[in-house]
Amino acid sequence: MFDRMKEDINSVFDRDPAARNVFEILTNYPGLHAVWFHRISHRLWKYNWKWLARSLSTFSRWLTGIEIHPGATIGRRFFIDHGMGVVIGGTAEIGDDVTLYQGVTLGGTSWKEGKRHPTLMDNVVIGAGAKILGPITIGKHGKVGSNSVVVKDVPENATAVGIPARIVNSSKDKGDADKREKVAKKYGFDAYAVATDNPDPVAKAIGRLLDHMHLMDNKVSDLCREVNQLGGEVCQEALPELRVGEFDEDEKAAAKRRESVTESFDPTI
Repeated sequence: MFDRMKEDINSVFDRDPAARNVFEILTNYPGLHAVWFHRISHRLWKYNWKWLARSLSTFSRWLTGIEIHPGATIGRRFFIDHGMGVVIGGTAEIGDDVTLYQGVTLGGTSWKEGKRHPTLMDNVVIGAGAKILGPITIGKHGKVGSNSVVVKDVPENATAVGIPARIVNSSKDKGDADKREKVAKKYGFDAYAVATDNPDPVAKAIGRLLDHMHLMDNKVSDLCREVNQLGGEVCQEALPELRVGEFDEDEKAAAKRRESVTESFDPTI
């Protein structure tokens, strides 16, 4: 038991830079208190002392602002940061090293008996205010953005955002991300602006354009090589280099022109 408590305390140090010492964690982290109360109430629930388990769960909610049904299954090193308003349903299953922030709901979508609540695999992170609804699964290392509403499974290593939540990046995007980073460096763009985990639709469009440019470059290179092998002389000149600084200078000049127009504007006219 004490080993598990040490694990929990160390997990707070690992995931909350505001934690200063053990005494502060023991006395001022309601998420930790809620988890410890749940372990007792869950054991009572399994021994069929259901009223006592629910009563202890209710006391824990009153004390911490976090409601965890005693029937929920929770793994090791579970951390609830801040905690106020978290609700975890009775058939929810949570793996190891999972992190929840305030206002998260692991809820159901029907009144039927059986599995009604979500399953969170290992190393999942759920942002503040997110709602995970129904008997769905969030895969290992999955992430859910703040205030998102998730009603479908989220695959491993994926990030879901929005209402209803959509996948903005996943493990299958890693190859595209590596390609885009190389192409972005080649053409002078900031690779982070076209990252596959960026939910900005403009950034997504730029990423697609870079994919297209990269594919066309490869096709043209192959075509030129074949023509040259047949005796032709094509593609001898190098492509002009794009310099981001040129666009920066143009933007600065445009900004100066806008400032001069603003200064010369007389609001009394």
